[in-house]
Amino acid sequence: MTSRYRASISSEGVRSLSPRRRTVVKAAAATAVLAGPLAAALPARAAAQTPVFLHGVASGDPLPDGILLWTRVTPTAEAIPGSGLGPDTEVEWIVAEDRALTRIVAKGTVTATAASDHTVKADVRGLAPATDYWFRFSAGGTDSPAARTRTAPAAQASVANLRFGVVSCANWEAGYFSAYRHLAARGDLDAWLHLGDYIYEYGTGQYCARGTVVRPHAPTHEILTLADYRIRHARYKTDPDLQALHAKAPVIAIWDDHEIANDTWSGGAENHTEGAEGSWTSRQAAAKQAYFEWMPVRPALAGTTYRRLRFGKLADLSLLDLRSFRSQQVKFGDGDVDDPERTLTGRAQLDWLKAGLTASDTTWRLVGNSVMISPLALGALPASLLKPLAKLLGLPQEGLALNTDQWDGYTDDRREVLAHLRSNAIRNTVFLTGDIHMAWANDVPVNAGTYPLSASAATEFVVTSVTSDNLDDIAKVPEGTVAAVAAPLVQATNRHVHWVDTDRHGYGVLDITAERAQMDYYVLSDRTRADATSAWSRSYRTRSGTQKVERTYDPV
Repeated sequence: MTSRYRASISSEGVRSLSPRRRTVVKAAAATAVLAGPLAAALPARAAAQTPVFLHGVASGDPLPDGILLWTRVTPTAEAIPGSGLGPDTEVEWIVAEDRALTRIVAKGTVTATAASDHTVKADVRGLAPATDYWFRFSAGGTDSPAARTRTAPAAQASVANLRFGVVSCANWEAGYFSAYRHLAARGDLDAWLHLGDYIYEYGTGQYCARGTVVRPHAPTHEILTLADYRIRHARYKTDPDLQALHAKAPVIAIWDDHEIANDTWSGGAENHTEGAEGSWTSRQAAAKQAYFEWMPVRPALAGTTYRRLRFGKLADLSLLDLRSFRSQQVKFGDGDVDDPERTLTGRAQLDWLKAGLTASDTTWRLVGNSVMISPLALGALPASLLKPLAKLLGLPQEGLALNTDQWDGYTDDRREVLAHLRSNAIRNTVFLTGDIHMAWANDVPVNAGTYPLSASAATEFVVTSVTSDNLDDIAKVPEGTVAAVAAPLVQATNRHVHWVDTDRHGYGVLDITAERAQMDYYVLSDRTRADATSAWSRSYRTRSGTQKVERTYDPV
């Protein structure tokens, strides 16, 4: 079939996250001449090879009958990201059943314009469910690389197995994206989930690898304007490992805070100074516009990424936006975290989540969740560990055991969700979480204080960071040093926590069957090396009907 599409770029949506306080950027940085940073985001060969597809191709948000395709074209040498320059350019796309792109099943055109930073999307429909396809873009006689994608199973299909890569927190300056390379090499993923902090907003040296810049950002200053956010996204999209993963499987992405600014909430962010860095409204709008331009994501509503995807009768996936509607974070003692007027999700999103969980007729209910829902009490940690742990988690460093940026700071919302699961006997709910730069396997108790004598309402798998500093990095000690001491203490005061790895970087692979959902945790040898190896670390699963996590001793 042949169809014709026009690019439709939303001006909405993003959020971010980070564990350390920002350095206030001088106002001059926001108004500096863009020529240097813009050029840094674009390989030098661009001038001699236009139009070209320097930022790769991608697909996302798989449906049973469709997929969203993405690319960015550089039509002329001056049309570099964030410049606002360059002519309208017609971009052709094709979708085929074979890798050689001979059995074409759909094709069309989109128009790349300076208004959308020359990014384009094609929302292709009419495809077969649960099917591998290959696609390619073309412009001005130049072809993009060919890439693989995959549609979701039919809504009522019996599905034996699903497999997703799971990642979070990829800080460019802190290392290389080897996690993406290893996921791309697998070749067995239905899709991959990015649970937030796809980019970071900091300026060069403000947040890197134990204080060392492995590779510098573009632009080098903290990003504030639409041009800034576009340049930063463009820099990320030049990474070969990220391009490789985008070319192997569709992504399903939500944002956390760093896609905008650290500790974003509905009316501001910890890493934003009103006035000196412009208005929050303008900065947020710029970040969201750039996100939807540069990511293969369908905005469900204006300015948000919450939406739901279905994978046959085996699983549905509710994706949350936990930045756009939340109340401002409070420090423990400065405000009431139990105040029912404070919200993490917003009323409409919470009602949407509850209704979807109730109506679901799939075996598994997955929730893409950017910040940890399981409660965390730290207890009496040694002073040498308490300070870096508090810093990583965003806690007051005097030692108060509460991270108010995650669900612990919005306990009324959490109680409502967990009570809804229990009162409606909703089973097999699995929260998939990023943000915290550690790996966790948790039960989600209704009452943590009485657990395990009381019930678990769900389970949670948390993946560690791709590159962002975790606990051993903040403490600047050898890998494993902190985990050996902190992990047993965390588990001793949190009986619902089956495992926590505070120290290593990597990714997860979630494998789902009717009988169980299993997360395999993989770790990298060295995030600062482009050739880092990957090794399986541990696996945990939740068996159908149990609402509890258990260790298993082999990856899928």
